[in-house]
Amino acid sequence: MTNPTAEAISTLAASTASRYTTDTIVILGKGPSADLVHTRVFNNAVLIGINDAERIHPTDITIFYEDWVGESVAEDGFRSATYVTSTDFAAPGRDIVKLPFRALSNDAEDQMLLRFQDRSEVAIEEAMFLTALEIARAIADHRGRQQTVYMVGFDFTPDAGLARAAASQYRPQLSNRRRAGMELQEFILRNALYTLKDSNLDVHHVGTREFSDLTPELLNERFQVTVKEAAELPTTEPETEIPAVEITAEITTNHFGDLDRLEKLVRAAHAAGADWVKVQKRDVETFYTPEQLAKPYKSPFGTTFGDYRRQLELDKAGFTFLDELTKDLGIKWFASVLDKPSFQWMTGELDIPLVKLPSTISRKKDYLEYVANNYTGSLVISTGMTDKAYEDWLIETFTKQDTLYLLHCNSAYPTPDEHTNIGVVRHYAELAQQQASKPGPRIVPGYSSHDFGWMASALAVAAGAGMVEKHVKLGNTEWAHFDAVAVDLTTDAFKEYVDAVRKAQLHVGSTEKKITASEHHKY
Repeated sequence: MTNPTAEAISTLAASTASRYTTDTIVILGKGPSADLVHTRVFNNAVLIGINDAERIHPTDITIFYEDWVGESVAEDGFRSATYVTSTDFAAPGRDIVKLPFRALSNDAEDQMLLRFQDRSEVAIEEAMFLTALEIARAIADHRGRQQTVYMVGFDFTPDAGLARAAASQYRPQLSNRRRAGMELQEFILRNALYTLKDSNLDVHHVGTREFSDLTPELLNERFQVTVKEAAELPTTEPETEIPAVEITAEITTNHFGDLDRLEKLVRAAHAAGADWVKVQKRDVETFYTPEQLAKPYKSPFGTTFGDYRRQLELDKAGFTFLDELTKDLGIKWFASVLDKPSFQWMTGELDIPLVKLPSTISRKKDYLEYVANNYTGSLVISTGMTDKAYEDWLIETFTKQDTLYLLHCNSAYPTPDEHTNIGVVRHYAELAQQQASKPGPRIVPGYSSHDFGWMASALAVAAGAGMVEKHVKLGNTEWAHFDAVAVDLTTDAFKEYVDAVRKAQLHVGSTEKKITASEHHKY
């Protein structure tokens, strides 16, 4: 190092290193994972903060290039010994090291990484952790031995917010350019970590990224943080910009009244990544006529249709079992309730989280109106075998509910590709936007799949679906209803369906046009 900036960093490294006896350096960002790291990790280590990360813990060195950071740290009372900045910043009683700022522009990451590897120029890089790593290298040069570096709070999840301790009014808006820069910095860090292999720095990224080698919990263990001490740390829930599409495994009555079979279905649906499992409830004695129940029907449960249908119904013990099982697993359940006696029983005897009114009963207006007038919870309504007039009637009738999941479907089992008409889901999404400013329930568009495979459901997500559902079964039972379209949970087919739907939402992304980290002009 021969230039003035490099000499300034060398002097800073020597003075900072002299205050500690350990060979530990922590570079501190403001990602929410920093909340999960105990303060003991920061004690007796050289602490280099990025921007106003000193709000989380006092630092030895703070690096920044934007004026808002100076205002933020001034408000908080200057918690760093030295400030490395490119701004006209003044902090009485604190050391100031001035460095030039190097912005990250199109196709400039190569030059940034070249400066980092060459070490002939030291600057405040827009990817400021590079400057922090350069200071760490200078400390290692001064000490003449390898230093262990922990990078904390570099989550690269711009929509997850900041560590609680770092919150302030001075955080700038997350513009397209700032978001893109944060995304690109993850690539730059990967390259820097590769560059530093076999160097005088042993760098550990603390987090949950693919290249992280420590979680915050494992870092705490390295510093003898007890389980009790760790439990006292605040938890951080990341915020999501786009709500995840809700995927329902539609069991219908494919449990056949067998709780062991029901448990296998629920566990398999949960393992595949479903958010909900759904069953059915009907009052067999009133839903069907005595003549229908008495008709011959071949099944393992008897000789009549009544024998078959009665076996398929869950009683209170069965629903209690389902409720307890789903709570243990962390998946949710709801039920299609097909008649008034069942509705009165379900809402009176059970704490049902969500009610569905399926296409099967779309012509039973008296019952539907009863539900509309006597239920204020969230409802799922499928619209198979209906038209625009039915849609208008639903919007006029169901006005007291919290949320109305409006699921387009075709009631053919299976539905031919040319009849899936996913454009209806787009129409429901537009309807949801129109209704958002009006009194009444929130509308969530969706799709109930009676077609084969995942394609129509993935397209429904692209059209705006917030919920999709797919029939599932356990093995082949030729005598069971809906067996042809149900996905066999003894295979990987439902997992493939869930993965395809999730990937579809990933491809859809945001409606906001923005620059992404993958966009580089390299000609």
